[in-house]
Amino acid sequence: MRHFFMMTAGVLIILACTSTSPQKNQYDLIIRHGTIYDGTGSTPFTGDVAINADTIVAIGDLSNDAGKKEIDATGLVVAPGFINMLSWADRSLLMDGRSVSDIKQGVTLEVFGEGWSPGPVKRKATAKPVDSLWTTLGGYFRWLMKKGSTPNVASFVGATSIRLHELGHENRAPSPPELERMKNLVKQAMEEGAMGLGSSLIYAPADYASTEELIALSKVAAQYGGIYTTHMRSEGDFILKGLNETFRIAKEANIPAEIYHLKINIARNWPKIDTVLFKIDSARKAGLKITANNYPYIASATGLTARLPNWVQEGGAQAMRKRLRDPQTRKKVLYEMGKGIPYKNSDPKDVQMLGFRLDSLNKLYRGKRLDEVAKMHGKNADETVIDLVMRDKSTIAAVYYQQSEDNIRRIIQQPYVSFGSDGASMSDLKIFADWGTHPRAYGTFARFVGKYVRDEKLVSLEEAIRRLTSLPASNLSIKKRGALKKGFYADIAIFNYNAVQDKATFDNPKAYATGMVHVLVNGVVVLKNGEHTGAKPGRVVRGPGWNGKN
Repeated sequence: MRHFFMMTAGVLIILACTSTSPQKNQYDLIIRHGTIYDGTGSTPFTGDVAINADTIVAIGDLSNDAGKKEIDATGLVVAPGFINMLSWADRSLLMDGRSVSDIKQGVTLEVFGEGWSPGPVKRKATAKPVDSLWTTLGGYFRWLMKKGSTPNVASFVGATSIRLHELGHENRAPSPPELERMKNLVKQAMEEGAMGLGSSLIYAPADYASTEELIALSKVAAQYGGIYTTHMRSEGDFILKGLNETFRIAKEANIPAEIYHLKINIARNWPKIDTVLFKIDSARKAGLKITANNYPYIASATGLTARLPNWVQEGGAQAMRKRLRDPQTRKKVLYEMGKGIPYKNSDPKDVQMLGFRLDSLNKLYRGKRLDEVAKMHGKNADETVIDLVMRDKSTIAAVYYQQSEDNIRRIIQQPYVSFGSDGASMSDLKIFADWGTHPRAYGTFARFVGKYVRDEKLVSLEEAIRRLTSLPASNLSIKKRGALKKGFYADIAIFNYNAVQDKATFDNPKAYATGMVHVLVNGVVVLKNGEHTGAKPGRVVRGPGWNGKN
């Protein structure tokens, strides 16, 4: 009982009113009693998170409030959804929009565009429905949203895609009119929402581009607030030159630069780790905005054609095979492969076959190392590579064991390093049964958190979550994502820290990670008690140059 006292005409009047408890707020969803890591690197705390529609509206002690639905996160980590900085899910999402292998790791945003991007692309006339034949990055976004996607998606515009659009597979510099058209394609993609320009300079035809060409294209991306991200020309013998080129592009184009899957290949180059990290630190101290991403595995994965000289690949796969049928050209190629020109002579025992186009070759060689395949084939490794590429008429996916575990540990401790799977996001549907893959597609994020953070304690959990969330969001100038804050979109990962574990191995690469309990994308529960709900609330996350048009 509360009492109010008033004096009226000399008479003390006592007015009484009955107290009432504060009215409860009601939210669409409350996540209760979780250990909240907000993504900024701040100290975690126990509390509740309230969501209305797609937005976080309150964080703290919400014990007096109610949710139409509630999730008990007692004993669980509540964090922002993870950002996959190097994803190849652009095709797999069109086949199965659920993105199961990544959702089960807490990934709520897939970022495409390592050199190749979904657009721009030229199309030949076909009888297929017109709306599926997108030719621009914006067109791809529209088509994917029409089909439905569980995670959010974003993309760089690929420098390789730009070059293919105007020059095809030709090994030459663009003419001034061609370069202007290439710049206009970058402009269009940035206005459609590209995050910036992505390059993949170790492959043909990407490496036909000069540094000056890349600077010219990067300047266009910079005008829209984008960044330049690159698979450098070398991650081995000439990695220091690759770094210098990256720094030059960043400086002359006045653009932030990110290094895709920072690593050092081939044992003879491993001691360069100190110099590599020193050069990056020096560039950052000099004022360049240099960041990097990583996948925590000692092996990479790419085509077996990566062992062939890039000059023989000019004109595309058909032209390459025609050249290789010429005895003199084949002899020259074998000479360069034998001499490691430019540097692709990784030991055959360190190369494992992931898969072939032809079933007959899959039955013979899939899963075997190149030295064993060569012995079975009856020729040396280099001749075997050429024969297989010619027969299979594909790039032939392979795993390359070329990295040092100690170097990986050094790299993932750097505060500017985020993470990317460099893979598709798949499920156990039959459509993916023949897809050879690297375990990183199923385990990158769980491996980082479980092995390197929890078990080896290389970084704290709050710092690890920062580098999976707010760091990449900041690098990409993404607003209202990457942190648990009031007013931010409700992309949330809820997991059992002690149970997080990557299960995928090189022998069994399609095993789902464990430990992720619930995942929300734009406020919608897409993973519940470890199982996908089938929901597809994903949206396009566009870069700072987006002109606001759909």
